[in-house]
Parts: sequence; structure tokens; C-alpha cells
Amino acid sequence: MKRPPKLSILRGLLFLFDIDNVDSVEREEIIASKDVNDEAELAELFDILMRPEFTTYSDSDRAWYIDTLVYYLEGEESFDSVFEKLTTYFDDEVEDQREFMRVLLECLLRYQSEMK
Repeated sequence: MKRPPKLSILRGLLFLFDIDNVDSVEREEIIASKDVNDEAELAELFDILMRPEFTTYSDSDRAWYIDTLVYYLEGEESFDSVFEKLTTYFDDEVEDQREFMRVLLECLLRYQSEMK
């Protein structure tokens, strides 16, 4: 059974970049070194840190994240509720949250297709 889109799950997906997710100095430096407002650097950041984690998720969880992003990007969602609860190592504020999520979706779709 397909789960309905749920905006709150995106915060869990992005917790990888949250200050409260204490992991390693190396990870923190990688995050801080990328310009999150540059599409290419953002995609590179996702490739380095998100791909390894995303590929460990179950098929249904991966589909749920992708379906949720598609659903909210097709609408007028600003993603404020996701970003306001996220404190990251990003050096800059995310200027265009929808663009950030669009790049994330493109990356997740690519990771998903690479697994088939």
C-alpha cells in the first residue's frame, strides 16, 4: 500500500545535515564547504552524503520520500516548515527552498534509477 505524502518526513531526510546529528568533523567540513545555493555544488553534496544513506532505505521508504517531494513540488509549498526546524552546517541560508528540494528530488531519482 502506497503511503500518502507527508511533509514532515523531509525533515528526517535532511537531518543528515543538522547540527544535532553529531557524526564527524569531516562530514561537517564537507557540508560547510559547499554552496547550498549553487545547483552543482548542492548536487555534489547530496552525492557525497545523501546517496550512501538513501540507498540503505527500504524500497517503500525511498518511494515515499520521492513521492512526497514530487507532490509538494507540484503544489505551491514553500518548505518553510521543513527548513525552520533545521539547524545546519551550511555556511549560507538556503535562498530558494523549492530549488533546494528540486535538486534533492533529481538526485534521489538518479540514486533510485542507479539501484535498478
